[in-house]
Amino acid sequence: MTAETPDPAHTMLARFGLAVAEPTSHAITVQEYLPQVIAASSPASTRSYGTYWTRMVEHWGERQIDSIRASDVEAFQRDCTARSRQQRRNYRGGRHAGENANSAARAFFRRAEADGLIPVGSSPAHQVPKPRRLPSTRRALLPWEMQAITEVARTTGNDVILDSLILRLHTETACRRGGALGLRLADLDTTNGLVLVREKGETIRWQPITLSLATRLDEHAHARGAVVAEDPILRYRNGRPITTRRYDRLWKRIGEQLPWAAAQGVSTHWLRHTTLTWVERNFSYGIARAYAGHTDNTGPATTTYIKADLHAVAAALAALTGEPHPLALHTNDLGFLT
Repeated sequence: MTAETPDPAHTMLARFGLAVAEPTSHAITVQEYLPQVIAASSPASTRSYGTYWTRMVEHWGERQIDSIRASDVEAFQRDCTARSRQQRRNYRGGRHAGENANSAARAFFRRAEADGLIPVGSSPAHQVPKPRRLPSTRRALLPWEMQAITEVARTTGNDVILDSLILRLHTETACRRGGALGLRLADLDTTNGLVLVREKGETIRWQPITLSLATRLDEHAHARGAVVAEDPILRYRNGRPITTRRYDRLWKRIGEQLPWAAAQGVSTHWLRHTTLTWVERNFSYGIARAYAGHTDNTGPATTTYIKADLHAVAAALAALTGEPHPLALHTNDLGFLT
């Protein structure tokens, strides 16, 4: 059919007063589309994938989205693996960087599919397998190891009060680094011994802490300039809120004093492993899940029936710290409420 010959289908529709929209071109480059992807992504996704999205622009910035092939994504993934930081204590051959590069590309092209820029199911990133994740080397710290780490934090550095609070907070709550950095004055309940923890996946939970820690956190925040409800709790002496850099410096100093900690790559996340392992061993798997904030995660069907509530978590905290908690439930020897 030539350009001059009318399309019979178009002619028939025209008789009924209907018009057929001409197909439009979705030609858009990776560089042009990236701002839309960032705007539609959560802050957590942007933090995780932002560096890799920037590298995607370096690799494919002027290329149209529908021109990217699986081989391009695989080459990009290998480049990110090769450029990973070998000087990091937890360096594992760049596997983590390769996995994140693949995940970032998948998020980008999944958004492009949703916006109709490429056909659904044609994402080139999803045709490239992710690097196999190696088992974690993290473990629960032994009592003497925990004591040594705490001693270094309390006796070295330029702000032992802050560092001691950081370690105590993570030990009691088993929260992640982001959860501690996100704590605000409004998130602290000194009466009931609770903090509102916001972590990855936009999860939010009230986590029990001892009344003594709650008091210390409140005094620390106000003494260092926190005034309104949205002011961060953990702060430097000059009043500025701490960042991830404080954690990096803390563990670097601990590693300098304790060579075994540096060799094994001990970090804040090891405190989470330590606390949750203790809770699971001394209480139950269900309470450990609740303590970790995993109650909303999908898992085996049995987890539907073993959910623990805030009071059970508070009871585990009381046993862990040896300090009574106002929300802790008391049980008899058989585990039934008294």
